[in-house]
Amino acid sequence: MRQQTLADEGFERFRKPTRRDQFLAEMEAVIPWRDLCKVIKPFYPKPKGAGRRPVGLERMLRIHFLQHWFNLSDPAVEEALYDSRAMRRFVGIDLGREPAPDETTVCNFRHLLEAHNLGDQLFALINAYLQENGLKVSTGTIVDATIIDAPSSTKNKDGERDPEMHQTRKGNQWYFGMKAHIGADSQTKLIHSVAATAANVHDSQLLPDLLHGDETRVWGDSAYAGQGEVIREHAPKAKDFTHQKGCRNRALSAADADKNRTKSRVRAKVEHPFLVLKRIFGFNKVRYRGLDKNANRLFVACGLVNLYMARRQLLRPT
Repeated sequence: MRQQTLADEGFERFRKPTRRDQFLAEMEAVIPWRDLCKVIKPFYPKPKGAGRRPVGLERMLRIHFLQHWFNLSDPAVEEALYDSRAMRRFVGIDLGREPAPDETTVCNFRHLLEAHNLGDQLFALINAYLQENGLKVSTGTIVDATIIDAPSSTKNKDGERDPEMHQTRKGNQWYFGMKAHIGADSQTKLIHSVAATAANVHDSQLLPDLLHGDETRVWGDSAYAGQGEVIREHAPKAKDFTHQKGCRNRALSAADADKNRTKSRVRAKVEHPFLVLKRIFGFNKVRYRGLDKNANRLFVACGLVNLYMARRQLLRPT
């Protein structure tokens, strides 16, 4: 439980709530803290002897989520906690009684989540929580992928780029990094499936991992053209609504181009989760070296994206 601070007692008489205050208050209300902590608790350090007691689990989870929402590194989130009253209040830190957890403690908590693949479990639990609150997965899925950039410089102690990241060409531009593949619900726009690969993996190769199997329609851009057999194998009832693709010797007919425009009215909904992930949460560049660490970050981030997009419905009086 968060502690009441002196500021909470009413000493700041003329303080005006900021957008950050409002955002954190909304997320405080919609996140199932107890259930999420239960997933991590079996792996979390327990106090031993007369040594220093570990920081509270829920407090560390709150700090971890702050890193996702405001795109903060381990040192940056420590500084932010000293700088921002809104963040301290959200975490439950009173600087008159205790310091904020240092960057090493924050780093160790992140490594704990990575070591036990808890990001995937947190994502699944958040989606189960949303379904229990009426945000059920429908029978339509939109599949898509986006590139997350990685540093291409070799000016580091190893003298090489991250070997788990790769380059790919999109249009006339080359990119280096990883890909985030998602399957989103065609009605709610919530992400129900997510996968991470190097950037050179073609979008269509992850299609089976992005379908839940009960679809009646599957939308996707032209990268998924010609995957009708795969769709039928993993979602037998689904109709293929992916875009038709032209080629050098056979341009799209006017009728096919018109069908693609009609499909885009639904397919474009998948851009909303990407907007939240990359523009609002700032996950347009990898922060860590190696695919597994960034995949763990992606799973947690996608769960938080779903909570962010569903917060209005969750806060609506029943």
